[in-house]
Order: sequence, then C-alpha cells, then structure tokens
Amino acid sequence: MAGVADAGGREYLRMKPGQPIQHANDSTPRWLRRFTKLVAASTLFLIFAGAMVTSTGSGLAVPDWPNTYGWFMFAFPFKHWVGGIFYEHGHRLIASTVGFLTVIQALWLQRREPKRFVRRLGWLSLGAVLVQGLLGGLTVILLLPLAISVAHAALAEIFLCLNVSIAFFTSRWYEDLRKYEKGDAPVGMAWSLTAIVYAQILAGALMRHLGAGLAIPDFPRSFGRWIPPFDSINVVAAFVHRAGGFLVAAMVLAMVVRLLRFERDHPLRFLAHLLLVVVSAQVLLGAYVIWSGKQPILTSLHVMNGALTLALSLILTLATRTVAWRVVRPGALIATEVPA
Repeated sequence: MAGVADAGGREYLRMKPGQPIQHANDSTPRWLRRFTKLVAASTLFLIFAGAMVTSTGSGLAVPDWPNTYGWFMFAFPFKHWVGGIFYEHGHRLIASTVGFLTVIQALWLQRREPKRFVRRLGWLSLGAVLVQGLLGGLTVILLLPLAISVAHAALAEIFLCLNVSIAFFTSRWYEDLRKYEKGDAPVGMAWSLTAIVYAQILAGALMRHLGAGLAIPDFPRSFGRWIPPFDSINVVAAFVHRAGGFLVAAMVLAMVVRLLRFERDHPLRFLAHLLLVVVSAQVLLGAYVIWSGKQPILTSLHVMNGALTLALSLILTLATRTVAWRVVRPGALIATEVPA
C-alpha cells in the first residue's frame, strides 16, 4: 500500500491486488457458491413476506399451527387463500421452502466446503431457522405475545446475517479480497455501523408489534415540533426509531467520508456508496410509510430494505476485516493459518 497524491494535492491510500497469497485449496465449488446466494436472497424475500403478514394484520388469520385450518400445510386448497389467509399461509409456505433450502445448504457445505468455519456457519444457520420456525408457531399459539413476536423478528435478521456471511465467504469476491494489500481499513467503525443498524431494526420491530407505527402521524416533524411530548410508550417507541434512522444515516455518511482515502475503484468505497444509496431509499420509504398511513406494501418494502441495509453493512464489515491489517499476538494463528 502506498500514498498517492492527486492533482489537488490530496493523498489517497493505494490498495490494489498484490502478489497472490498462497492459501490452501479452499475454493468453494461453483454451484455451491451459487446456491448460497440463492439461500441468502430467499431469506431476504422471506423477511418481506413476514412483513406483509404484520402490515396487513394477518398474524392470526390462520389460528392453528403447524396445520392450516386442520389441513396439512402443503395440501391446503388454494381456493381458500382469501384475505389475511393468503399472507399468513403464504408466509408459512415460503418459510418452509427457505428452511428446506437451508437444510440442503448445511449438508452441501458439510460435504463440499473446504473452509471449516463456513461449514459451522451452515449448521448455525440451520439451527437458527429451526428456532425461528418454533418462534413463529408460538406467536400463533400464544396469540401474538409482544416478547416472542419481537424475538421472532430479531432472529429473522440474525438468520439473514448468517446466510449472507456464508454467501460472502464462499464467493470469488472474497477470494479476490484476500489478495489485496492489507491497509488501515476501519474495522471497528464498520462493526459499530452493523451493530447500530441491527439495534435500529430491533427498535423498528418493537414499534411495529406495539402498533405504534403512526403514533407520531407527521414527518419529518413530530406533532409539529422536533421533540414530541413523550406521553405514551408508543410515542417513545416511534421517536426512538426515527432518531435511530438518522443515526444510521449519519454513520453511513461518516463511513463514506472515512473511505475517501482509498482509491476510487476500491471495493470498500463501492460498498459504502451502495450502502448510502440504500439508506437514502430507506429514509424515503420511512417517510412514505407515514404519509401513506402505513400502506402495507410500502411498509413491507421498508422492512425488507432495512434488512438489506443490515446485510450490506455486514458485507462491508466482513470486507473491511478481510483487507485490514492484522494485529497478531506472538504465537497466535491468523485465520488463514488455521487448518480446515
């Protein structure tokens, strides 16, 4: 890595692919790489389907579980998919499909993935989807209790992060990143961003399951002022979620500025700018959710885009960690030296 000055005298850090680093043969087979991307994308769509259930108030449209009105889930007649049943039953079928894909992913990784930590991630993902299915059933059986509903939403994001991590670590892009010269990449800042985005999603889940999405009915102000009267828990939840959104946007802007020291074509800069676009869209979607009175599709897109924000933040964090300098204790092994 070397400093490079532009015509204006500003100095950039040049981080480019250096000499290929000799690693063990840990390349993931092509079709397995593609399958992990399918699982990650399916998980994101599952979050949208779940958001549609909450946005349409269909959480108890099917009152039994795991069956659907006494029918085996996959045998329920399509002619009965009416009203909220369409969203709740459809969500169950999509969740079952993603669960099945996750089983295949775990077994395929165990059989063909050379990196041991990725194989472990596959089993963690399978465990997460099993617990997620149980939590989904309990939300119905116990009539949508707040704690379990929020836990169900929180675990969905962790499940997404696990599958996104698997897709990242099995990708050719990860292999290419490992060949980049190491530099002063902001690992701690990236991890902080990911944690803040996740906390913001939790705040949004609590607000949604409290039914507080329109507790503050105007935007960008709150009851005509910048700080609303905190006279109910719903108003507090709504305002915390709004404040968290602006904090996330500020963190993303700070990350973009921090990465300006890298070359224009560096992958970290590309990721940061992509994240800035997604977060800008998220703020706009949040505004339209308020202005439209929580129109279900807009609201669900807002939830899904929040999950996409978390996924991109995590990818940025993992990429930053991959190209950053390592500080190694004497006698310790770095990740690339640990045998699979």
